[in-house]
Amino acid sequence: MMECPFDSKDSDHLVDGALLNFSNEMSYGDYLNLNGLLNSQKLLSMNHNEMLFIIQHQTSELWMKLILHELNETVHCISNDQLCEALKMLSRVCKVMSQLVQSWDVLSSMTPSEYSKFRPALANSSGFQSFQYRRIEFILGNKNLIMIKPYFHFKDWFDQLQATLNKPSLYDETLRLLSRNGLQIPDSYLNRDWTQPYAPSDQVERAWLQIYQSPETYWDLYELGEKLTDLEDLFRTWRFRHVTTVERVIGFKRGTGGTSGVGYLKKKLDVVLFPELWTVRTHL
Repeated sequence: MMECPFDSKDSDHLVDGALLNFSNEMSYGDYLNLNGLLNSQKLLSMNHNEMLFIIQHQTSELWMKLILHELNETVHCISNDQLCEALKMLSRVCKVMSQLVQSWDVLSSMTPSEYSKFRPALANSSGFQSFQYRRIEFILGNKNLIMIKPYFHFKDWFDQLQATLNKPSLYDETLRLLSRNGLQIPDSYLNRDWTQPYAPSDQVERAWLQIYQSPETYWDLYELGEKLTDLEDLFRTWRFRHVTTVERVIGFKRGTGGTSGVGYLKKKLDVVLFPELWTVRTHL
């Protein structure tokens, strides 16, 4: 056991009453498991710039964990008509999305020549394989059964993705909420195959039009529509910044995971999560 260099117990409270001896107490580092967190950056190339790349992506995964935590509870609240709570959590998700958007500024400080020196260390690993990003997409309604295949080797992740695939998305539960509030939503949209991606509906658009034309009557639903629009706006911005950063750093090389890289990412910019919330504005 290491011998303590301090002689007096008085030294335990010398800084404005703050406890200084944590031999038998839980410290800040203990609570946050900082030893594990700060030792989880394992450089494979020993190149100086690899640390930035690892921390950027680990930080993004932590933010995505919080997004999933909030979105899962948001879906639960909407399904139980707890709209005030859902709106608060959607606001928080938007704040987190803003952090993810800004994080690309840090990664874009890496030049192509810097990245190329450690890129081979990634082998076939790629952000394309992010389990949490895929779950976020599924919760937001962009579902695709084939996208769970890369996780078959990791049963826990595979099972979670499959469960998310089989459940109503955030927008599905929103349409159920609209129906419970007397708005005309097709029955086929209230009980459908949740594993399939969402397809736009003229009748759903008319329901949103009714809300947006009478916000004083449907204020909570109107506010929910705007929160969902905020969320998709930020999600699109996050994707766009991803494309721009990738193009800036590797140009049009293929991704380490095997995709076409920038070409693949640009196709994803065309995905619309809550289509009627965008098309309804044309009719106002």
